[in-house]
Amino acid sequence: MWEENNFLDRAWSVTQVTNYLKEVLETDPNLSKVTVKGEISNFHHHSSGHMYFTLKDEKTQISAVMFKGYNHKLEFEPEDGMAVIAQGKVSIYPARGQYQIYIHNLEPDGIGSLHLAFEQLKKKLDQEGLFKDEFKKTIPKIPAKVGVITSPTGAAIKDIISVVKRRFANISLLIAPAVVQGEKSVASLVKGLELLNKSDVDVIIIGRGGGSIEDLWAFNKEEVARSIFKSKVPVISAVGHETDFTISDFVADLRAPTPSAAAELVVSNREEIERYVKRLYSNLTVAIENRLNRLGDKLNNLKGRRALQLPKDQILEYTQKLDELTLNLQDKFKNNLSKKREKLESLVSNLNSLSPLNTLARGYSLTRKAEGGRGINSIYQVNKDDLVEILLKDGYLLCNVEKISEK
Repeated sequence: MWEENNFLDRAWSVTQVTNYLKEVLETDPNLSKVTVKGEISNFHHHSSGHMYFTLKDEKTQISAVMFKGYNHKLEFEPEDGMAVIAQGKVSIYPARGQYQIYIHNLEPDGIGSLHLAFEQLKKKLDQEGLFKDEFKKTIPKIPAKVGVITSPTGAAIKDIISVVKRRFANISLLIAPAVVQGEKSVASLVKGLELLNKSDVDVIIIGRGGGSIEDLWAFNKEEVARSIFKSKVPVISAVGHETDFTISDFVADLRAPTPSAAAELVVSNREEIERYVKRLYSNLTVAIENRLNRLGDKLNNLKGRRALQLPKDQILEYTQKLDELTLNLQDKFKNNLSKKREKLESLVSNLNSLSPLNTLARGYSLTRKAEGGRGINSIYQVNKDDLVEILLKDGYLLCNVEKISEK
């Protein structure tokens, strides 16, 4: 048994023990750079960018962490159940006193990381509907201007220019130079799509010549795929050789096996177009002539039908009837006017017979007061010395009343 004083002298703090074990683990050459095979479980991609998960086999498990500085270059997305090979160092996380593996590199076990990333992104975009035919835009038959996104020094642009000159030299090319592999390639391809969408091109060819899967990888990136899908201008993907397939091929409106094939697809042969236009013109001329002949025969047939003559006869009958009605109306108006005139003359005659002027013309006179002109028909309406007017047929007399006598 330890003596009490020696026991107290030997006591370590928890931190001291943890730090000691951490140093032991990190200085062990077998654990400072270790490779571990296992299956991922409890995977969590934190909002900070760090990845936390567990590596396990049939009997045991070990906690694992892959910090953002290491995982940002992963081409695939780790997920639960995935068999992987991890490289890193074994150490202790002091806050929990838990040993774990700090991963620097991670690869799928049994399949290449690029191939896995390709299948993951293909499945993801397919589920979102980016590959559906209903979203594919129609490639114009005779574009006036073609946009091209590729390396300005590669073989692809030379092949495209050669095909265009040979098939239809009048078509314009607008080239958006791009980096087609390496770290800057994704941003360069996306920028090219944005620039050409702001131009007046009718169709866009995006692609490059052949190469390894690493060389073609920019065309398997999600940013490029979504930019192609978002393009308002139809896009033809022409990446690599005929056997090469990329995510861009699936999301584009049309896939061409090579850049040269893309140029042939988008630029019709001039002689073929001329023959096609002549054939259309001939067919259109014949169709117009046939239709005009049919319509002429139909018109002549309609002219001779009784049904079309009938309206004309009815119009003439209505015209005659209108003339008769007009004459009848005029006669009725004249007769009515004559009757009204006779009636008016009769009334005028009656008025004349009752007119005081006619009475005066027969030798009678009309007496009225000089002031006010009120008529006098009684001796009681005047006084002696009043002035009165006596109206005759040709004038009047102004008289002074000297005497008033009853009958």
